[in-house]
Amino acid sequence: MAPARRDCSGWEMFLPTGCMLLSVLLFHPALAKVCNDRTKHGQDNSWFARDGENLPIMVLMPMNESALMSSISQGIEPAVQLAIQHIRESRKYSFSLITKIYDTECDNAKGLRAFFDAICYGPKHLMIFGGVCPSVTSIIAESLEGWNLVQLSFAATTPVLADKKKYPNFFRTVPSDNAVNPAVVKFLNYYNWTRVGTLTQDVQRFSEVRNDLTNELEKADIQIADTESFSNDPCVNVKKLKDNDVRIIIGQFDENLASKVFCCAYNLNMFGSKYQWIIPGWYQGNWWEQANTTNCTTKKLLTAMEGYISVDFEPLSARQIKGISGRTPKEYEREYSRELQQKGVEASKFHGFAYDGIWVIAKTFFRVMELLRIKQRQNVYRNFTVDDREVGKMVLDVMNETNFYGVTGQVMFRNGERMGTIKFNQFQEGQEVKVGEYNAIADVLDLINNSIRFQGVEPPKDRTIVHQQRRQINVPLYSILSTITILGMLMAGAFLFFNIKNRNHRLIKMSSPYMNNLIILGGMLSYASIFLFGLDGGFVSDKVFETLCTVRTWILIVGYTTAFGAMFAKTWRVHAIFKNVKMKKKIIKDQKLLIIVGGMLLIDLCILICCLEVNPQGRDIAILPFLEHCENTHMTIWLGIVYAYKGLLMLFGCFLAWETRNVSIPALNDSKYIGMSVYNVGIMCIIGAAVSFLTRDQPNVQFCIVALVIIFCSTITLCLVFVPKFITMRTNPDAATQNRRLKFTQNQKKEDSKTSTSVTSVNQANTSRLDGLQTDNHRLRMRITELDKELEEVTMQLQDTPEKTPYIKQNHYPDANNILSIRNFTDGKDGEKSILKNHLEQKPQAQWGSMDPSRINRGPLEDINSPEHIQRRLSLQLPILHHAYLPSIGGVDASCTSPNGSPGSSPRHRHMPPSYRVMVSGL
Repeated sequence: MAPARRDCSGWEMFLPTGCMLLSVLLFHPALAKVCNDRTKHGQDNSWFARDGENLPIMVLMPMNESALMSSISQGIEPAVQLAIQHIRESRKYSFSLITKIYDTECDNAKGLRAFFDAICYGPKHLMIFGGVCPSVTSIIAESLEGWNLVQLSFAATTPVLADKKKYPNFFRTVPSDNAVNPAVVKFLNYYNWTRVGTLTQDVQRFSEVRNDLTNELEKADIQIADTESFSNDPCVNVKKLKDNDVRIIIGQFDENLASKVFCCAYNLNMFGSKYQWIIPGWYQGNWWEQANTTNCTTKKLLTAMEGYISVDFEPLSARQIKGISGRTPKEYEREYSRELQQKGVEASKFHGFAYDGIWVIAKTFFRVMELLRIKQRQNVYRNFTVDDREVGKMVLDVMNETNFYGVTGQVMFRNGERMGTIKFNQFQEGQEVKVGEYNAIADVLDLINNSIRFQGVEPPKDRTIVHQQRRQINVPLYSILSTITILGMLMAGAFLFFNIKNRNHRLIKMSSPYMNNLIILGGMLSYASIFLFGLDGGFVSDKVFETLCTVRTWILIVGYTTAFGAMFAKTWRVHAIFKNVKMKKKIIKDQKLLIIVGGMLLIDLCILICCLEVNPQGRDIAILPFLEHCENTHMTIWLGIVYAYKGLLMLFGCFLAWETRNVSIPALNDSKYIGMSVYNVGIMCIIGAAVSFLTRDQPNVQFCIVALVIIFCSTITLCLVFVPKFITMRTNPDAATQNRRLKFTQNQKKEDSKTSTSVTSVNQANTSRLDGLQTDNHRLRMRITELDKELEEVTMQLQDTPEKTPYIKQNHYPDANNILSIRNFTDGKDGEKSILKNHLEQKPQAQWGSMDPSRINRGPLEDINSPEHIQRRLSLQLPILHHAYLPSIGGVDASCTSPNGSPGSSPRHRHMPPSYRVMVSGL
């Protein structure tokens, strides 16, 4: 009983159930016949020494018509018998092959039982031929090493059996499903398709093929754009392939799901000149009619299927070369067809591989017999014997050396795998047409000329071909905006010249010329950035462009801060002075303002250094515009910081402009123009930033918007600051510094009716003090009015009755002196000397100094009170005083330069010399 257990040892780790079954058969005779003793190693191994020996071969196939894949076996048997007949007729072999068929019924348990029956009750088989069903074949092939048997299959194409570590004694004359992958790669390379997608049915057979295909594609540097798997409904996966722009699709699925795939392809318009489908070629004829379970009509399926490429092994060689049997493939096919007609069975696509398989066995046995006979002759003692293990090893070695030309082409093995011929068919007008073949041995793809018909004028593209087209700034546009920018810079230069030339003028000096220079400099920097914004990859190299990204950003930001920082610093100084609650003398020099602007620029410098960086390094044809732009890894954060800082700066400027809006000295106060500048700049920046972001892919539009925004903001700011000064300088240089007094005088009645003047709004703490000063000022003005009336009456009396002059009392003289003192007081408030005072102090003295010397000898009182002296003095003073102060109470305009125009002037004094003409300024 020991030998039987030793023979089953090969099954112990793989098939414990099989060993148990075999043990039952061996050790329970009542249940079955006793297994013969031919399983012992070394028994009856003299078969190689005798000629004419019948060598038995175990054939495992599903023969029951109800079994799956039984149709394959029924068409195989005639080819096997025909091969045995041809071997016998060749008379090259001194033995005969005897086949014993065991029905596996494509069932694992029944297949194992058939295999055990063949081992136990059949003759001693030297080789196993067959294996159709993958599951049964894999179970038996895994145990062959323990039985020292070699199996040769003609129909098992599953890739699992290619694992030589698991199935070392398994060979097949039919190429495996993986054998088509090198052919597919060769076909892809032929049409320069380097981007594909896969669509695989989720079963092991197809998954194995896909995995091997993936390795082959990676070796060939072909990109797998998308890999999709499905179980039942492939439409979602087909849609994903379309979304990923997959044009070359390699499918692995059976014919039942193939109809669903092409129905989805039709609905998604994934057919025609833009797509190429590559699917398995082992489907049954007219499979789209038999397996159509979709809602698509046959016409729709045929439309979607048109042009697909199917790949499968070649059942018979297309080369009409006489092979080992002395027959060409066509001659063999005719004989095979006659056998089918005689037996009334259908042909099998594997019949050629079965035919060549029998020849492989015959050549293997012939070679093994030769080797054994050589060893026998070399044995000195003539008692040469050989066991099954040694015979099995010799069979393996000889099988790997097989090389002959059969009806399926050149037959040879590489690691037990058949290196066969792969054919390419194309579906054309409802039928498959052969368009080429691939020779795996020579690694050559041979396509039949003009046989492939693509739907378009050329093969489909494997992707949307993207032609990069640089989008750059239009040269005429750049020239126009550059010209405008140059004009703006010339304008800024003119303002700078005007500001420097008149820096010592009272108007310019009061408006801080140094700050004005900074405003102009900032505007010129903003103008200069436009030249850099218009330079892109069409004008400069990539390296230079990276530098420009940094430079133009720095220039624009520094220019903005310099211009508005200087403007806001000026406004802050006015705010600090006129908001001085303690009314103490406060001096803020330009050096302090320069420090403020420098601090703002320092903040800009920190932001730019920390945040700014340059980014490092027709038919299926699309134009991909590309353009260079500056990027930052933290662009959002950086822009947020810059916008926040600049926005706060503009808000601060608006606050200062509002606080100083009532300071009525135009030379000092630019609040109105600053507000207008901030408003315009803010609106333009918001609009420009939004539109510029939305037009990033339109460089001309973006550059035009950015340039126009910069030009507009810079120009409007400079013009608002300097044009009013320029106009004032040309028309009335003193108006800016005197405007406060004139405005105060002309609107006095309106201001008197208010609870506080424009000055009182500066600070509430000074209201009471200013009210007191206004009351005193009003009282003095009323007194002036009264004195003017009295002077008019005296003048009229002098003109009408000159003889009454001796009766003029001396108390009129103090009144005239009071008028002069009040005039001096009011003029002193403005810090200016009255021209009238100079006239009274100089001209009359000169005239009186030229009097007759005889009068000098008189007494002082007599000389002063003399009627002649009084009349002369009043005739000169009263008209002048009357003329001078009439404007203050609404009388004659002060621009009149002669007292002769006064209504009360004496006719005798109309010929007054020009030396007595007087210029009077307002209060």
